[in-house]
Amino acid sequence: MKLYIYFSFTYWAGSTAFIIDRDTGEKVKAYVFVATLPCSQLSYAEATLSMDMNAWIGAHNRAFEYFGGSTQIVVPDNLKTSVTRHTLKELVLNPTYREMCDHYGTLCMPARVRAPRDKASVEGSVSTISTWIIAALRNEHCFTLTDLNQKVSLKLEEFNHRDFSKKKGTRLIAFEEEEKFALSPLPAKPYKMAEWRTAKVRLDYHVSIGNMFYSVPYEYIGKDVDVRVSEHLIEIFFKQMRVATHSRLYGKFGQLSTSKDHMPDNHKLYVEQTSENALQWAETIGKNTLRLIQYLLDTYQVERKVLSSIFSLKNSSRRYTKYEIERACKEILSITQRPTVKLVQNQLKANKKKDTDQALEKPSKSQDDFGFTRGSDYWGGKGQ
Repeated sequence: MKLYIYFSFTYWAGSTAFIIDRDTGEKVKAYVFVATLPCSQLSYAEATLSMDMNAWIGAHNRAFEYFGGSTQIVVPDNLKTSVTRHTLKELVLNPTYREMCDHYGTLCMPARVRAPRDKASVEGSVSTISTWIIAALRNEHCFTLTDLNQKVSLKLEEFNHRDFSKKKGTRLIAFEEEEKFALSPLPAKPYKMAEWRTAKVRLDYHVSIGNMFYSVPYEYIGKDVDVRVSEHLIEIFFKQMRVATHSRLYGKFGQLSTSKDHMPDNHKLYVEQTSENALQWAETIGKNTLRLIQYLLDTYQVERKVLSSIFSLKNSSRRYTKYEIERACKEILSITQRPTVKLVQNQLKANKKKDTDQALEKPSKSQDDFGFTRGSDYWGGKGQ
């Protein structure tokens, strides 16, 4: 059992329908999707305003619903919406189309390039439908796609109930007797289209999708990943293994969805900062540091911003001792009523330079203390 699916293009004479723009009176092209079963030639048709992936997948959903089931094999034409690459040695399906086929439990076998026999059934149906439906509607005035498809549906029913010219019965009767039993039951819900994209993981361990940013484990920085984009979900895969899942972001560009599990340890420490943590740390340094941190927490306007500043001061403990931090805080508190972390960090640098300079001066003083410099007495200066 095969389901042949074909999309009519505008270069086929008589295969394009139209709707009329109410405002301008211009004719807007409507493309016709056709699906047919090879034995009974029962067909489904609908008009769409584009031939993009949304229209392609949506038409498939409605075709399967019209037939009341899915077939074991689907044979689409070699469109970009179904096939990424098709040569004698290689077949690469469009990932979205492949996923739709998986949803319906059907196998995709695209028509071979330059092999008209592979789609003879649909070619005949397209030609007949073009004459029976589209040509019959060319004098109709449809102002919306819904209006056009209602008329296409009426003509389609006439087409499927029409007697065969060379044998008894109709397409619908032949389907009921010869093909319906072979269809597989439809899933509970129709396929919801998801778009597949590729992205490179940035240095901040996020990928950019639609000007929104989604995190992945930091180990994948610089790697190329596959991203499945659906209406409500973002799924990120590396070598077919899902490594991250996020709710899809909408609204203002530049939003971030970040999981703590994806962060390196130093970033986790940063985002886990709280006022309580800051005060606990300051208390371990000294009373002046505690006083300064308490002031910052009492006067902040943006909590995350002040916690970020305090975190940078905490990181200074890698380069400075507790004594040096406490001394700098004490000195800043003595000269200003509005201390900042920046002032403390500048004071730390200044004190470090001062301490270093003083340390360099000590050897020359010690040499004098130990008599390494000979005075005038040694040379007999007093007796002269």
